[in-house]
Amino acid sequence: MDSNITIIGAGVVGLAIAEKISEGNQNVFLIEKHPSFGQETSSRNSEVIHAGIYYTKDSLKARLCVEGKKLLYEYCRKFDIPHNNCGKLIVATTEEEITVIEGIRQTAIKNGVDDLQVLDRDQIAELEPHIFALKALFSPSTGIIDSHSLMKRFETNYINNGGQVVYGSEVTAIKKISDGYEITLLDADNSNYSFTTGKVINSAGLTSDKVSEMVGIHDDDLKILFCKGEYFRINPPKNKLIRRLVYPVPHKNMEGIGIHVTIDMGGGVKLGPDVKYLESNTYDYRLTASKQEAFYKSAKKFLPFLEFDDIAPEMSGIRPKIQKPGEPLKDYYIMEESKRGFPGFINLIGMESPALTSSISIARYVDNILKSNSV
Repeated sequence: MDSNITIIGAGVVGLAIAEKISEGNQNVFLIEKHPSFGQETSSRNSEVIHAGIYYTKDSLKARLCVEGKKLLYEYCRKFDIPHNNCGKLIVATTEEEITVIEGIRQTAIKNGVDDLQVLDRDQIAELEPHIFALKALFSPSTGIIDSHSLMKRFETNYINNGGQVVYGSEVTAIKKISDGYEITLLDADNSNYSFTTGKVINSAGLTSDKVSEMVGIHDDDLKILFCKGEYFRINPPKNKLIRRLVYPVPHKNMEGIGIHVTIDMGGGVKLGPDVKYLESNTYDYRLTASKQEAFYKSAKKFLPFLEFDDIAPEMSGIRPKIQKPGEPLKDYYIMEESKRGFPGFINLIGMESPALTSSISIARYVDNILKSNSV
């Protein structure tokens, strides 16, 4: 075998897995089609460290987020990753929404998030004097992180562990062989070459379903749907009026959590993302200036100081969803595929938010799968 374990995809999840499994395994390859790490979903998001509030009890999303949040803060402190444990307010701007946030609090408690505080208007004003809310849930353990610095540290530790990274090479075929898999790559020079590996970890994000299909797994429930989200920024000087994350109550079925306010490590403030399923899985990062009215009206409900010209288009990203429009919330699919006839092939599909928060706990989960399936 040319390698013992091959990881496909160097987003934040693939990098975290690479770092973890290279601690106890030799001859690990990490394959990435882009010239560098984190070029898709991992670099086009809100960079939030989530608390684990919204997700279904006992789901992987809930368990790995709550565990991952703690691990991520510890990792940031250990390796000096820029982050800010700023806290988050989930705000109710109508009487109807007050009952919704109580339901959110109960869900959070079931998930092991026991630090949420219900705030009245005076208490909200002490934290964020410039927002409007009748009541709010305050999550003190929510924060933000410099995701690029995090990914760079994962990559550095992985390489220091002896792992090898191959950038600019796209997987075009995977073939099951007697004691592992043969992977064919297309490199930057448009040349094809193949190598063999004992085990495969599919962490290919937006194309993880295609990678799974290459080996022979065809499952409509694992089809990735590209779900685009756009962001607008709040222009200076009004960006200085917000110091924490401010979220409305989430959409039905958690398709999105509403156009919310996030701060970043540089002092910038963003509104977004919105939710739009793309009709075809195309990498459409174009910004829609005409959405300014909708973003403005949505944010104005809890940011009374906002004027129309205070916001401008900033960026967009694409989530790898396996949840179809209108469907109930779907959990991550993380599975060793022996039952489908592909031993040593581990699929990670539908790794949307809170995968950044959960990256270290996901890596541990996959490492445990590898150890439990080792011969």
